Amino acid sequence: MKKIAVEEARPAGDEEPLQPLPEDALILIPVRGVVLFPGGMLPVTVGRARSVAAAREAARSGRPVGLLLQRDSRVDVPRPEDLYGVGTAASVLRQVTGADHTHHLVCQGESRFRVLEFLSDYPFMAARVEQLAEPEAGDDRAIEARLLNLRELAAEALELLPRAPDELINAVDRATNPGALADLIAANLEIKVEEKQEVLELLDLDARLDRVSQLLSRRLEVLRLSQQISEQTREKMDERQREALLREQLRTIQRELGEADGKAGEIEELERAIEEAGMPEEVEQQARKELRRLQRIPENAGEFSMVRSYLEWLTELPWSVSTEESIDIAEARGILDEDHYDLDKVKRRILEYLAVRKLNPAGKSPILCFVGPPGVGKTSLGQSIARATGRRFVRVSLGGVHDEAEIRGHRRTYIGALPGNVIEAIRKAGSRNPVLMLDEVDKLGAGIQGDPASALLEVLDPEQNATFRDNYLAVPFDLSRVLFVCTANVLDQVPGPLRDRMEVIELPGYTAEDKVEIARRYLVDRQLRDSGLSPPDCSLTDAAVAAIVSDYTREAGCRGLERTLGSVCRNVAMRIAEGTAREVVVDAPDLAAILGPPRFEAEVAMRTSVPGVATGLAWTPTGGDILFIEASRAAGSGKLILTGQLGEVMKESAQTALTLVKAQAQALGVEESLFDRSDIHVHVPAGAIPKDGPSAGVAMFVALVSLLTDRTVDSDTAMTGEVTLRGLVLPVGGIREKTLAALRAGIRTVVLPARNRKEFEEIPADVRGRLRFVWAERVDEVLEAALMPAGAVAG
Repeated sequence: MKKIAVEEARPAGDEEPLQPLPEDALILIPVRGVVLFPGGMLPVTVGRARSVAAAREAARSGRPVGLLLQRDSRVDVPRPEDLYGVGTAASVLRQVTGADHTHHLVCQGESRFRVLEFLSDYPFMAARVEQLAEPEAGDDRAIEARLLNLRELAAEALELLPRAPDELINAVDRATNPGALADLIAANLEIKVEEKQEVLELLDLDARLDRVSQLLSRRLEVLRLSQQISEQTREKMDERQREALLREQLRTIQRELGEADGKAGEIEELERAIEEAGMPEEVEQQARKELRRLQRIPENAGEFSMVRSYLEWLTELPWSVSTEESIDIAEARGILDEDHYDLDKVKRRILEYLAVRKLNPAGKSPILCFVGPPGVGKTSLGQSIARATGRRFVRVSLGGVHDEAEIRGHRRTYIGALPGNVIEAIRKAGSRNPVLMLDEVDKLGAGIQGDPASALLEVLDPEQNATFRDNYLAVPFDLSRVLFVCTANVLDQVPGPLRDRMEVIELPGYTAEDKVEIARRYLVDRQLRDSGLSPPDCSLTDAAVAAIVSDYTREAGCRGLERTLGSVCRNVAMRIAEGTAREVVVDAPDLAAILGPPRFEAEVAMRTSVPGVATGLAWTPTGGDILFIEASRAAGSGKLILTGQLGEVMKESAQTALTLVKAQAQALGVEESLFDRSDIHVHVPAGAIPKDGPSAGVAMFVALVSLLTDRTVDSDTAMTGEVTLRGLVLPVGGIREKTLAALRAGIRTVVLPARNRKEFEEIPADVRGRLRFVWAERVDEVLEAALMPAGAVAG
């Protein structure tokens, strides 16, 4: 029997009807999800105010109630149009009021009725109804045939039911009334409530018997299919149990005969590992297939170890092992600030990722790519992300990798085949959601073994890596939960399709003040520990650290600075170990005795003290740098000589600059015939280093004008920008790195393309305050800012 729970239960008042009910009226109780048939019994729970009032009135007056099915069970206050028009009149056999003010009724179905008119002015639902009499079967043979068919179908269905009530079986066997049998079967049949209501509304016996037979036949097909599936499953289970029993008996016999070897133990251990690995169904099927194959292979065969290694890889991968994330934004901010100085933009992006991850744990992880010079903290940022997220950290170095199989693995047809670096790192992490750092993605190579960068496309695509298939495993592994962090020194060397899958975050070089602060906070203490010293044994003054930064290291990152600090600490450690010193304080004047004379000096004034020398700004993979352009004139036939290992683009910039000088010779005060009887030589020092790019065009133009007009370039001025034949100054890249290099070299004025003004805010605030910026749109503005008056000498 079924029971109906009515929502929004609340006690109803004891209001009395305003007037007596008519004789042909019924007290109505709307019900949800169940249909009562004549002759059946049904427990009903009522809790809505009007239904409670109806139950109380029925108990007070002794009148029957009419149960009407709601069309939509979600309606809490049904109206007449929300109810079916045919229901069952029932007598209330028992009524109990619960502690929660709900009323529990036990109703006995008596007859069908049809609603003629709903009555108002009552605190409960009531209606004038027409009682629908049950038609007589008589001696109709067609009905008798339908009755027999229905009884046979019902008997077969009851046999298929696992726990059919005996009372129901006896009731079906004893049923002689066709209508009553149809109602009994429909009431106990697992069909939709709308279909039960349809049977209730059928008064014609032929139609009712046919409809119930149709519904019962459909249910019988489901029961037959269910029994068939159950038998097949039981047969498979019996076969597996039989196989397990035979294997156990075989192992027992081998132990009794002293023949139990390592193979049986290995197979048993692998089988247990497969069960505990939590593999997806497809992977587990493949593993068990290989295990059955391993059982048939002799232990001394070469293929035995290959299959065993494959199964060990499958069972050791973390298919269902995840590190629980505990993301606290404030704590993550503290970790990033503790591990790294400055890098506010990078830290903000990491915190944004963590915030999104906290609000949407099921979202796809981004592919972050940190691009910057060596030593700026790219790798350590990945470790900080792992600390902040509570994940495990693994690193894969891709520098020099030129074999596609290093990423996707080797096929098992090769001897010594292994999975790729990605799967190997996942196994090493022991978790399916680690922070996986792919270091130096810009240094991937390509050879006859394939292109590793192309193999990374699937790994780093959130839309595809959920089914990443390593060639060795040959089954899919879900990489969508892995947080990939890539690093690169030069973004241009990363292939476009691979770069498109990553979110690039640039880490420019540090200023001298940044380096001093980083050394004070992190590097000095680390080198003291590595040298076996403690702060009382050795300390470096701020002046000493600043001198090391300015005189002994000139780089974008901090690796050279840390090595130099290590040299100082080791020197102090030697003196303390010898017993010649205690509690050493290293100041700036002491550095020469420890590190030798300063390695760098301000050579700008010396280089630009003669006409024809200009200071340019260059970008390199290790950060920004200054670049000297030297021009000289000698008697000749008008040739342009270029030296210094210049690339094609840089050579074209020199030719463009010379053509522009010739075009503006009259305005510049240069004799035009001078070009025909002179050879001009443009040289870029550090000739052993290849150089290329268009950003030296402005500096070459200024050097040529300085040479031909005999005016010296201001030694405190450096410049960058691409020059055109129309005299325009076009924008270039690496503005932040170039300005940092200018500040390190002692430059005070920087001439930049006007179209790069939008990058002004990316330059550190202290650098902006210590440099004077000239934004030039044409070369005339560059000459005005860079050249000194005729006869003046750079100081």
